Amino acid sequence: MSRFHLMLTAGLSISLVTACSQSQDVASSSAAPSPNIVVTAQRAEADEARDIVVTGRARQEHLYDTPVAVTAISSERLPSAPPPPAAGKVVATGNFVRASAPRADVTTPFYQDVGRDKFTVTEQNAFKVALDEPVSTFSIDVDTASYSFVRASLSRNTLPQPAAVRTEELVNYFPYDYAAPQSAERPFSTNVAVFPSPWTQGRKLVRVGIKGFAIGRATRPRANLVFLVDTSGSMNDPAKLPLVKQSLAMLLEQLDGNDRVSIVTYAGSAGTALEPTPASEKGKIMAVLDQLGAGGSTAGAEGIRQAYALAERNLDPRGVNRVILATDGDFNVGITDQNELKGYIERERSKGIFLSVLGFGMGNYNDALMQTLAQNGNGAAAYIDTLTEARKTLVDEATSTLFPIAKDVKIQVEFNPATVAEYRLVGYETRMLKREDFDNDKVDAGDVGSGQAVTAIYEIVPVGGPRAIGGLRYAKPAAQIADAGRAGEYGFVKIRYKLPKSGTSQLISTPINRGVEFARFEDAPQDARFAVGVASFAELLRGGKYNGPMTLDDVLRIVGNARGRDEFGYRMELVNLVRAAKTAGAMARLDQ
Repeated sequence: MSRFHLMLTAGLSISLVTACSQSQDVASSSAAPSPNIVVTAQRAEADEARDIVVTGRARQEHLYDTPVAVTAISSERLPSAPPPPAAGKVVATGNFVRASAPRADVTTPFYQDVGRDKFTVTEQNAFKVALDEPVSTFSIDVDTASYSFVRASLSRNTLPQPAAVRTEELVNYFPYDYAAPQSAERPFSTNVAVFPSPWTQGRKLVRVGIKGFAIGRATRPRANLVFLVDTSGSMNDPAKLPLVKQSLAMLLEQLDGNDRVSIVTYAGSAGTALEPTPASEKGKIMAVLDQLGAGGSTAGAEGIRQAYALAERNLDPRGVNRVILATDGDFNVGITDQNELKGYIERERSKGIFLSVLGFGMGNYNDALMQTLAQNGNGAAAYIDTLTEARKTLVDEATSTLFPIAKDVKIQVEFNPATVAEYRLVGYETRMLKREDFDNDKVDAGDVGSGQAVTAIYEIVPVGGPRAIGGLRYAKPAAQIADAGRAGEYGFVKIRYKLPKSGTSQLISTPINRGVEFARFEDAPQDARFAVGVASFAELLRGGKYNGPMTLDDVLRIVGNARGRDEFGYRMELVNLVRAAKTAGAMARLDQ
């Protein structure tokens, strides 16, 4: 039996016991099974202790918000310990957490948290009476972070918390085959369809699709990019800093000698790791990325300040100037208040510097902060959980991620009370605007990148259909306000936008009339039906308040029949996620 000691974190007493097969020693050949490790941690001034069993690797745990360090290891047998699970599996029994993993130096455990992800809780959009509130206004949203987080949760056999599911981000994760606009000066085309709702008989859905102009690689503007990399201790996880490096390396391959890259890092403090460098010097840039390591606290606000300052010093007035923040969002040093950070970023964006956010990791992922930063920094938020997602966001969709074709894009739909009794917007709860904001060019809104498609779905109750809100005794009858010339219209869509270098908005409009209506759901355009299937899945994950009798099996039927062309397999992946949701657990387990 051997025993050795490591440094103890102040204020904690801890012992660690390893157990292995009776006939094998811990230090035997690589064919020997990984040992079970039992960690008992107890705060000096408290009676409570916590036992953790890990196979082959000691995990860093947080007890009382204090990191626990290993102090002693012995090769004594763990009494009555069940056999270790198969490699790669994680199970929990009582107060024991047991995992299988490759051998690793127990003095350098990965950071791990469970259940500290932060999301902004919002109520689902409710039905509105068209006679009382005929106008719906919201900001465009091309973020996709919610879809990736949902996928990451389901891959762990866990249902995402409802607040993590933003319906529009799931819908807009997928490409749609909308007709493309003809020029960058008028950068949007619109595509409208009306068809029966699969959620409630007698109601209809209005799908509004928008397609942005695609900039050719030869004509795209130069890029002045600042990679702002979180190197704090919480990034010490294979799905965080190592994945950040791989992701930014992929993005680097999409740049050329006309583009410039600089790197700012932050942990307990912030600093410039690389001054602006031509992207053609890939070896130099990669050498800096490769040497980044994780450790310390998280001075995120100071990192943001320094990144903006660096971008401003090297501002390209004819190019795209963008800070790309890669983090789990766990700011804990300096400015941490979302409103204060929001105000700072709002002031900085007026200088022509955009902010995009790439989120990484689970357990302490601060989505609420990431959304605040991206929405107010004239940029998008993506969540990178795999190399495949990094490739989608930073390679396949690099031009749309980096190069905007329009900013402050707003949509306003006016419903005709003569034909529509009630309506509700599906999703976009965090993007709602006041009616008067639509024509106010000082009100910030979303931004659309090169070639991006945006989809919005309304559920409407035709006059005479099944109402969600009871009528009033003394309300004015809708028939009295009907206009004979517009009696066939359900509503009118207006899109307001600014070109990237302009401060004045322009307007595009189109009617929603019976000429774009389909009598049966099965006859609606394939992309429209698929988008409704995605929206149905998202709404069921949020609780299914407005989905009637629809089930996940119904979702599988809709998306299966409307999958269509699927070059990259994104739509088939959704089918598998719906299947996973049918058996997933309701809460994350401690051992994940």
